[in-house]
Amino acid sequence: MRESWWPLGGRNLARKVVHQCVRCTRLEGKTVTPIMGNLPSERLEPGFPFIRCGVDYAGPVSVLNRKGRGAKLEKGYICLFVCFITRAIHLELVTTLSAHEYLLALKRFISRRGKPAQVFSDNGTNFIGAMKEVKLMFNEHSHQIIDNLCNDNIEFKFIPPYAPHFGGLWEAGVKSCKHHLRRVMGTANLTYEEFSTVLSQIEAVLNSRPMCPLSSDPHDLLPLTPAHFLIGRSLLTPACRDMTDEPTNRLTRFQRVEQIRQQFWKRWSTDYISELQIRTKWKTHNQDLALNTLVVIKEDHLPPLKWRMGRIVKVFTGKDGVSRVAELRTVTGNVQRAFSKICPLPVPSTTSSGIQDDSGCVANGDAVSFET
Repeated sequence: MRESWWPLGGRNLARKVVHQCVRCTRLEGKTVTPIMGNLPSERLEPGFPFIRCGVDYAGPVSVLNRKGRGAKLEKGYICLFVCFITRAIHLELVTTLSAHEYLLALKRFISRRGKPAQVFSDNGTNFIGAMKEVKLMFNEHSHQIIDNLCNDNIEFKFIPPYAPHFGGLWEAGVKSCKHHLRRVMGTANLTYEEFSTVLSQIEAVLNSRPMCPLSSDPHDLLPLTPAHFLIGRSLLTPACRDMTDEPTNRLTRFQRVEQIRQQFWKRWSTDYISELQIRTKWKTHNQDLALNTLVVIKEDHLPPLKWRMGRIVKVFTGKDGVSRVAELRTVTGNVQRAFSKICPLPVPSTTSSGIQDDSGCVANGDAVSFET
C-alpha cells in the first residue's frame, strides 16, 4: 500500500487496532500488576513471638514406618509455622493431610510456642500436583478447623485464591526449609523420630539467621536473629554461666533483663523494619479495574484461549487505597482473584453480547450474558 499511498498516522492506527483486538489480548495474557503495597500492620506491631503467624505445608517427603528389614516408605508432610513479627520458624512433621493431623500439629505448636491470636494461611486452591490433598483437606474440613480455632479464640484468615505472593512470608520459609533439607538428607530415608530430629536442627539453623544485613565492622553488635526473641540468645551459642551468685538484688536483675529485651525490640524497629521497606519490584501504579469490566481469568494449566471469562462485580481496596483483589462473576459462580490473575479485555464495560469465531473465542464482546 505504501508503494502508492502514504497513510497519515498509519503506525499509530495499526497499534491502536492491535491494542483493541480481543484475540490478541487473550493470546498475550497480560495481567494487571498494581503497585506493591505497604507492609500489613500485623508485621509492624511489636508483640510476643508467634502471636501472629502463617502456616503452610511442604512435601510430600518419604518417611520409614520402622527400622530394620521389611521397612516401608510412607508419605509425610512438613507443617511450617512462621512468625509475622520475628520471622521465626517452627516445623512439625505430620503423617497425613487430614484435618485431625493438622489440629494435632497446631496443638503441639501452641503447647511449645504459645497460643497465637491470628493464623494466616493459603485457602488450598493454589496447591497443585502433589499438594492436591492439601486443597481437599481445606475444602472439606475447613469448617471443622475454623470451629476448633474459634473455641480457642484464634482468628483464622485466608489469602485470596491463586495468589501465593500474598503469602510470600511462609512461601519463603518453605523454600528455606527445602533448601536445607535436600542438603542434609540427600537420598537417605529416615524414620519418623530421625526425621523429626533433622527438622528440629533445621529449625534451629533457620532461627539463627541474621534478620538484617551483616556488618563488616568487628566492633558492631552481634547480628539480631529470631532466636534472640525466642530464648534471648542464639540457638547455636553455648549456654551462659550461672549468675545467680552475683551480688545483685532481684530487682536489678529483672531490670537488666527488661533492658536487654527492650534493646532487641529497638533494633528490630530500626534495622529490620527499615530493611523490609525496600521495594524491589511493582514500584509504579498501573490501571485500576472498574466494575463491569470484562476480563479473562489466567489459569496456569490451560492455554490462553481456554481461560474462563468473567465480569468484575466487586473490587477490594487495601488500606493504602489501591485495589489488588476483585470478585468476578463467571458462568459457574462468583470467584475471587488477585489482579495478577486477571487480564482485562479491550471492550466497553457495558458490552453484553459478542461474536465467537471458529475456535470459540470472543471476537468483539462478551461470550456470556452477565447481569450488570
